[in-house]
Amino acid sequence: MDCTTLTEQLAHWAQECPDKIWLRDLHEDGQSTFTWQQAKSEVDAVASALEQRFGSGVNMALLSRNRAHWVLADLAIISSGNVTVPLFTTHTATTAEYILDFTETKVLFLGETSNWDAVKSVLPEGLTVVTLPGSDCDGPHITWESLLQEGAGSQPAYQGAPDDLVSLVFTSGTTGMPKGVIQTHESNLIPVRRGEEAFALRESPRFFSYLPLSHIAERQIVEYASLVGGGDVWFNESLETLTRDLPLCKPNVFFGPPRVWEQLQQAVLGKIGGQEALDALLEQDAEGIGALVLGGLGLTEVDYCLTAAAPTPPALIHWWDKLGLTLCEGFGQTEAMSLIVTRPEDRKIGSIGKPIEDVEVKISDVGELLIRADGCTPGYYQQPEKTAELWQDGWLHTGDKAYIDDDGFIFITGRVKDYFKTIQGKFVAPPPIEGLFAKNKHAEQQCLLGRGFSKTVMVTVLSEAATSLDRGEVEASVRETISAVNAEVEKHARVGAVIISSDLWTIENEILTPTLKIRRERVEAVFAETAEALARQSAETGEVLVHWFEG
Repeated sequence: MDCTTLTEQLAHWAQECPDKIWLRDLHEDGQSTFTWQQAKSEVDAVASALEQRFGSGVNMALLSRNRAHWVLADLAIISSGNVTVPLFTTHTATTAEYILDFTETKVLFLGETSNWDAVKSVLPEGLTVVTLPGSDCDGPHITWESLLQEGAGSQPAYQGAPDDLVSLVFTSGTTGMPKGVIQTHESNLIPVRRGEEAFALRESPRFFSYLPLSHIAERQIVEYASLVGGGDVWFNESLETLTRDLPLCKPNVFFGPPRVWEQLQQAVLGKIGGQEALDALLEQDAEGIGALVLGGLGLTEVDYCLTAAAPTPPALIHWWDKLGLTLCEGFGQTEAMSLIVTRPEDRKIGSIGKPIEDVEVKISDVGELLIRADGCTPGYYQQPEKTAELWQDGWLHTGDKAYIDDDGFIFITGRVKDYFKTIQGKFVAPPPIEGLFAKNKHAEQQCLLGRGFSKTVMVTVLSEAATSLDRGEVEASVRETISAVNAEVEKHARVGAVIISSDLWTIENEILTPTLKIRRERVEAVFAETAEALARQSAETGEVLVHWFEG
């Protein structure tokens, strides 16, 4: 019989293979490991201490880079009947303060993080800080080791149920302050098992953990999938050591958003000497060069490569195809995971795939993708009005615009709230137009504006290499791209102007969310006034305008 809670899964493997290594922290001198039994002993001891100190039902934040103790702390919190509230190591003080106050968090587990100075300035009064091994805190705190001693040899009395609240995972907040998505044992275990079948995982697979565990995708695809499948997890020391650590693991499942695949592509081209050099090598020996490149990256034993979280440019997928690596797009969100996937043997580039078995989908009258499946969130924490918007007549409203082709493949065309009407009163869908513009070799980031404008306006941030080029060369390239874009889109959606900026959009300046999604309302706040004036001028003159933004 399947285990019905995450803690039962841990107990199962500790009994089944107590001495098998489960968690591996990679570092310069090698690795630190935890067997299943060692992990369970630490989880039980800390959970017992938490139960004695705080009882159950308390919201406890977890702020740390990915490491074994992130997982151990998460499971200790859950095992004691409390609730994990993951924080990103990139959260600004504003976002961290909102989450901590909104959830009335009483305890914060602190590991290594780059934003502690920002977070500690907004800690609620009376909050208890627990430091994970290897981390420091210059204020009052208790240590993980002291909790281990307090609960040594004990097990928590709390007995979890499948529908227990175990975590509050906050959305990325692209359209406002993030919402706390309720997660239960069921809303994690059911999707993981559904995904396990879809991904055709081997027995005891290897997982590589490098994306934030505070994000639901990494947590389910790595942490909880390892709990379900008995696999072992290798923790990347840092993004700077990614290319060192990945070959050590040789993962069987690897998940990366498009930006990661672009960065790996750039690393490959940097070593080989550019695209022309790679093309020449592939022409001589495509199979051999592909094996050499993938071997250097540690991706020779991947059974399934998932790309999700944002649209993946088709050209990028084709690029990896030439090296022998099949990228498969999929779909999930904090509210519902493991819903739609692409299978390597059955895919259409640009599609997120087809529904997994037992997942129902339909398109609403306004073109929104609706889902009905087991294992979705019950709703949003303390936001009944938002929960009522999410769940309507038994269907989960994803907020994504989509269509289904004649072969059953699903294509996402944008977010419902991202669509806007120009002054003509006609709807414009930004993502496809942004995707076309992204083909420009000088563009690093882009966002289309136009709500109530006479014309749409593309805002773009130049790549680092492009910032040193002659402006005339960049402008000519941009105009050429806009001409190609406008030839493909409807008349009312054609781009009338381009705003060029060299100031990168980042998490720190709050234009990007912690999951690297663009906050459109922040782009509008910075550029809308300039964009609207350019749109009006373009409509009057009939010309495509290029404006260099000096913010």
